[in-house]
Amino acid sequence: MSTSEKQLTEEQAREVQRQLDFYVQGVREIIPTEELENKLVKSIVEGKPLKIKLGLDPSAPDVHLGHTVVLNKIRQFQENGHTIQLIIGDFTGKIGDPTGKSVARTQLTDEEVRQNAKTYFEQFGKVIDMEKVELHYNSKWLSPLQFEEVINLAGKVTVARLLERDDFEERMAFRKPISLHEFFYPVMQGYDSVILESDIELGGTDQHFNVLMGRHFQERFKKEPQVAMLMPLLEGIDGVEKMSKSKKNYIGIDESPNEMYGKAMSIPDELLIKYFELITNLSPTEVETIKNKVQSGELHPRDAKMLLGKTIVEMYHGREAAEQAEQHFVSVFQQGKTPEVIQEYEWEGNPEVSVIDLLVQLDLLKSKSEARRMIENRGVKVDGNRIEDTGVVITLSNGLIVQVGKRKFAKIKL
Repeated sequence: MSTSEKQLTEEQAREVQRQLDFYVQGVREIIPTEELENKLVKSIVEGKPLKIKLGLDPSAPDVHLGHTVVLNKIRQFQENGHTIQLIIGDFTGKIGDPTGKSVARTQLTDEEVRQNAKTYFEQFGKVIDMEKVELHYNSKWLSPLQFEEVINLAGKVTVARLLERDDFEERMAFRKPISLHEFFYPVMQGYDSVILESDIELGGTDQHFNVLMGRHFQERFKKEPQVAMLMPLLEGIDGVEKMSKSKKNYIGIDESPNEMYGKAMSIPDELLIKYFELITNLSPTEVETIKNKVQSGELHPRDAKMLLGKTIVEMYHGREAAEQAEQHFVSVFQQGKTPEVIQEYEWEGNPEVSVIDLLVQLDLLKSKSEARRMIENRGVKVDGNRIEDTGVVITLSNGLIVQVGKRKFAKIKL
């Protein structure tokens, strides 16, 4: 038992365990595990908050629930009084993280980085308290580095270590080029941890190499090494691919309450508990209770999904919106009723239009090929009548309702 552990009172010991229960929930890997508890003990005994680092390069600012897996863990630390170090990679973002890339990323301009960062702040504020976050831009310490200092920094890691990265290793195997500047991305990210003296760094499992690089450089600079906490990547609502807007299997944090709730209801049963653990604000005890009830048959998976949908909507839109979304789902999807409020689209073109063009122009489907497939799969209705002929022409009238799948409705206004 360490000196710090011997100094713990019963109340402090309970507080360490309480926080640990939150932090380990849903985490894929903690490196090294014992140091997380040691850092918590020291923090509580000394009354000094831990420094929790999250670095991001603002290259894709559209945030969905997959992105909030790490943010929710950050929120847990923040709610317990620890210091959140959010690092905007305005310098590293110009290079781009090579993780998972078979070719070098296109470098971003200063203006692109600034604009993307602004969008991140707005969206992250829905999960964490941005007013209590330490915002750092790594250009502050990376831009002034002299070339001699860069050489010295590069001398603290071997080429063999850098080539251990799966993406670099794969590109070498297939004789794809690796630019020298790409090697500097993990070096610079590691140096961020040295400058900020971070205690813990969070990231997805795809950031394993980058996060451990921070620990490596802290050790080389004779500083206390950070703990790496790696969160699993969240599968999308299809249950197969990682949640992604390009895969169209995502739930966006800016989506309407009805859309959020409806998408939650399509999550595969086997992913239910994972979603509860990773993207909700429920406590470990609450999640464990839900898990036990589902496994014992006391709680039907459908009802668990309804609870999940309601929880997600309440987190981003409030309790009233969550209750309304649940009522909407029950009336429209379980009872087959048409929703009372449907978005209207003012139609200014020819009132006679092919059903495929209609679906695309109403933005209910993105392309004619998608519209054709949806019709062939019997997923399109016009005024309650199922459309089964892709070549049918619709004569529009004021108030006509077009439905795609179970969740998308549009009302025509002439």
